[in-house]
This record gives sequence, C-alpha cells and structure tokens, in this order.
Amino acid sequence: MTDTKTTACLYEVADGVATLTWNRPERNNAWNADLERAYFDALERARDDDDVRVIIITGAGKMFSPGADTNVLQGIEGPGGDGGVTRRPQTFPLSIPKPLIAAINGSCAGISFCQTLMCDLRFAAAGAKFTTAFVRRGLVAEHGSSWLLPRLIGQARALDLLVSGRVFLAEEAEQLGVVNKVVPKESLLDEVLTYAKDLAANCSPRSMASIKAQVYGDLESTLDDAMRRANKLMSRSFGYPDFKEGVQSFVERRAPVFEPVPSDYEPIPTS
Repeated sequence: MTDTKTTACLYEVADGVATLTWNRPERNNAWNADLERAYFDALERARDDDDVRVIIITGAGKMFSPGADTNVLQGIEGPGGDGGVTRRPQTFPLSIPKPLIAAINGSCAGISFCQTLMCDLRFAAAGAKFTTAFVRRGLVAEHGSSWLLPRLIGQARALDLLVSGRVFLAEEAEQLGVVNKVVPKESLLDEVLTYAKDLAANCSPRSMASIKAQVYGDLESTLDDAMRRANKLMSRSFGYPDFKEGVQSFVERRAPVFEPVPSDYEPIPTS
C-alpha cells in the first residue's frame, strides 16, 4: 500500500514494515518545513498503525538528504531564527516505540544527519558521504547531536566529526560506529527490508518497544537502577501472551504470531 497524498514523504506498508521516503528529489530531499511536517506526520501514522511493526526511512532518488534547504538557511535572520521548521521537536522520532531503521542511500549532512541519529539502526550505501557540516556554516552542534553522537561513538570521535565538519564516507562511518552496516547501493533497500521484515515477523512488538525504551532510558541510569527496572519489566513480560506464544512457537518450530502493541501499552510503566 502506497500513499502519495503526502508528497514530501511517501508512505508504503508491506509485510509489517512501513517505508517512509523523503520525497523532494528536485532539491535532493533537502530538509524544509514541508518535509519535516510530512515526515513527522508519517511517523505518527506508522506509530498508530497496527499493521506496522518496523519503520524504514530513506530518500528518493540518488541522495538521502544534504541537510537544510539553502532557501531555508538564507531565510533565517537573527537570534532565534529557525526558518519556520519548529512544529515538533527534532527528537520527536525518539518517542516512536517501534524500531526505526535509516536506509541512507546517498549523501547525508547537517540536520538530516541528526535525524539519522534519532533512528535506532543505520544502514548506508557504499560510498555515501556524511558530514555534520554545522561548524562550516557558523553554527553549533544542533538538535541533540552533542548528546547522541558521543553516546554512539565516544567523545573523542564525536568531537572530531563535530568540530571539523569534515566529509567522511560510509565505510569510515561503519568503522566509527555511526552506521551499523555498509551495503552496495543497488541492494541497500532490499537488505534493509529483509532485516526489517524479520523483526516484524519474528519479534514481539511489546518486547521491541520495551527494549528500545530501556536502551535510551538507561543511558542516564546507574547499573543498579537498570537492573531493577529490567527485573520489573521481565516479571511483567511473563504475564503477556507474547511470552507464551514465543515459547510455544519455538517448541513447535513455527513462526510466532504476536499481537500488535495495545494503544495503552507503556513500554516502561511510570508507576
């Protein structure tokens, strides 16, 4: 199922996977208010769609995205300027409980690089170019990149990429830990789809939502706190039908049939 009504971000669902395609090929998918709005709307739609268990983000055409549209940048004047791109926080994708996978099919820079950091996993096309770019535009480390990038690859490596703003290729990105895997460009989306479909078919949606919340939440926790939280979550998991189905399907050597995540499910209970 493909929806072309929201032209700035295409929405397609198949086999439990939603593929969201940034779709401004005439501007190489450069980020602007229309793209941000369409993308975040599509994320909300995928979040609330019971047929969706995993989400892929990619770009139309030859590039992923060069970052902010130069027309937006030139329109920013003075302190507090944002070019009109502020409806929801840039960290909004982190609030989506379903796994987000970036299929970075070409050059990726600036705010678009930050958006890949908001994804849970990153696959990149061989030879794709990356840059944080901010420092070379007279800007600072934007949109949480000074928090996310050091936790992903370490402080020294993050400072290198942020302070220099240098261009680095997908192969170095894999060595640094910025991306999980480099794939030939012609097979990138197929490989990411294969990975995502396996998650959708064989992994409990409840478990994936809770594990994602654990990983991000535990970044600021002590080991003891993380252990206590995990023990409570494990005890709760035993009471869900996913556990029974996971064990039974393993014993019967068949694919599991897990339920969608209920709308009122809390990945990590607040009480």
